[in-house]
Amino acid sequence: MTPRSLTRRSLTRRAALATVVLTGAVVLTACGSSDDGSASGAHGTPATPSASAAAHNAQDVAFAQGMIPHHQQALEMAQLAAGRAASAQVKDLASRIEKAQDPEIRTMTGWLTSWGEDVPMAGMDHSGHTGMSGMSGMMSEADMTALKKATGKDFDTRFLTLMAEHHQGAVAMATTEQEKGRSGAAKALADDIVTAQNAEIKEMKQLLGSK
Repeated sequence: MTPRSLTRRSLTRRAALATVVLTGAVVLTACGSSDDGSASGAHGTPATPSASAAAHNAQDVAFAQGMIPHHQQALEMAQLAAGRAASAQVKDLASRIEKAQDPEIRTMTGWLTSWGEDVPMAGMDHSGHTGMSGMSGMMSEADMTALKKATGKDFDTRFLTLMAEHHQGAVAMATTEQEKGRSGAAKALADDIVTAQNAEIKEMKQLLGSK
């Protein structure tokens, strides 16, 4: 066999091997796809559940629907302090209450929206009725009217007394959520409310005792 024949034969064998490799690659690619046409790699990974699908129960809904108007009344009370309180400590406490509870209202509103539940309107209790005094620690219309008319040291005493009672109601509601709720986020917020508002109750009692 001549050298030229050997060279021609070698080239033919290489071409045949390349064809086999290419065919195998095509087969492997086909096997890597599922029947619905999706690849078995990263693109085939199922999407994780959205936050709105997070597990929750009726207690979580009741907690959010009750705590939103409860917080809204606390904000209404706190906003009065800037123009009526005599004590800088009372003004500072009221400012801290506003800064803490306003974002919590937005958070709970987001939960209810994602859960497909009703969001309480301002001025309504958790049953959808105006006059929110039916909930634990809520002020009556008479209490709120008296607070709005008060100024100076009289305002400070009324504010601290009423807000301490209001906070005690919030702690009771949050404690129920801790015990019976299912949503991890809602229970975590309940923990924060219990810790923060118990500390503020202690602070308010100390301020009342110093008057």
